Amino acid sequence: MTEDDRNVNEKGRKVEEGGRNAGQGNRNAGVDSQNSLEISLERIVDLDARFGMQTYSRARVAFVKGEGAYLWDTEGKKYVDFVAGLAVNGLGHCHPNVVKAIKSQAERLLHCSNLYYIAPQAELAALLAEISPCKRAFFCSSGAEANEAAIKLARKYFRKVMKQDRAEIVTFSKAFHGRTMGALAATPQKRFQEDFQPLPEGFKYLEFNDAEALLENVSEKTAAVMVEPIQGEGGIHIASDEFMAAIETARRKTGALVIFDEVQCGLGRTGKLFAFEHYGIRPDIITLAKSLGGGVPIGAMLAQDEVASAFAPGDHGSTFGGNPLCTSAALAAVRTILDERLTENAATIGQYLLSRLHEISAGLPAGVVREIRGRGLMVGIEISFEGKGVVSRCLERGLIVNCTDGNVIRLLPPLIIGKEEVDQAVRILGDVLSLGKP
Repeated sequence: MTEDDRNVNEKGRKVEEGGRNAGQGNRNAGVDSQNSLEISLERIVDLDARFGMQTYSRARVAFVKGEGAYLWDTEGKKYVDFVAGLAVNGLGHCHPNVVKAIKSQAERLLHCSNLYYIAPQAELAALLAEISPCKRAFFCSSGAEANEAAIKLARKYFRKVMKQDRAEIVTFSKAFHGRTMGALAATPQKRFQEDFQPLPEGFKYLEFNDAEALLENVSEKTAAVMVEPIQGEGGIHIASDEFMAAIETARRKTGALVIFDEVQCGLGRTGKLFAFEHYGIRPDIITLAKSLGGGVPIGAMLAQDEVASAFAPGDHGSTFGGNPLCTSAALAAVRTILDERLTENAATIGQYLLSRLHEISAGLPAGVVREIRGRGLMVGIEISFEGKGVVSRCLERGLIVNCTDGNVIRLLPPLIIGKEEVDQAVRILGDVLSLGKP
């Protein structure tokens, strides 16, 4: 070995050692997963500030344990959760059936490619076909991805199956379909769109619940009408019977597909398994996510057989979509919703929640509450002032709620919620609202 060779090897050894030391430093800067329950809030906040992309406005709290309708923070404080991970934890936190399914599957196989058959994925597709009018399923990892898949399928259906040049997707004011570029283009809200122009073309925006405008604007150029039966992020706005009837009329008249975005309102939350069932309308495409996985990331796009036939191998895909772990969790979650009759619980307790909210509203100073609206366990309280302070005050008192659309206090408790938790939440909320504008 020459002197030059020895020098090169020595330099390589030092670089390698330096890399190991740097890696060790980065590991030390992080969190030991075995001791994550003991890490302080200050440490978490510091790590996030130093290493996290600042895309969220976070409350200064970190939850480290969940069970049922309750969460505990790093200080051991207990909270009743009326947000449920923005409707993700439909079964509450760490439901035993989901935990068991995850543990069992994790011991066998976490992930394999969709180039091969995946047993729990096939079982989940069959279960969703059994409980919905759509008989084909595509799996992904989020609601935005499910909506992206729906947009692509609608356009491909008309080009491939119907041999028509139809690409227009109609969506509605205050809708929220996701933050990816296609889903964002379907979301006609300036606060989400303005900094990300130019967006994909081919979307037409109409007023939500304006049946006349819908009938005038849906045409033979329209590939699909995409609608949330209840708008979640937009402020808990419920589609009227007249509006939904107009969608059905437009479909019969023009042949446009109907896509129901049930990412937030689906799977029992509104007191029926799917929110579109309140209207008796058959969907061509349904998108799901959030509660589907019982806390594990999974999305699904379901479609009628004829519509689904437009997709061929290579047209769409998702690396992580439908992997063994998430589909096993989703199987457990959906079966639990069905077996434990949680849709019925959502209807019953949802009605109780609304009645209790109207009771406390009647005792508040005039004008504090403008309107209470909701269906099942998807409720919005529109107040006359900015709602972030209400959220903070509730959090201080051990109640987790959310504010959307500026002044709508959104309640999305888990489907397992009972009257005792409702009474606890309503009492705190009433006390906070009685204080007026923060």
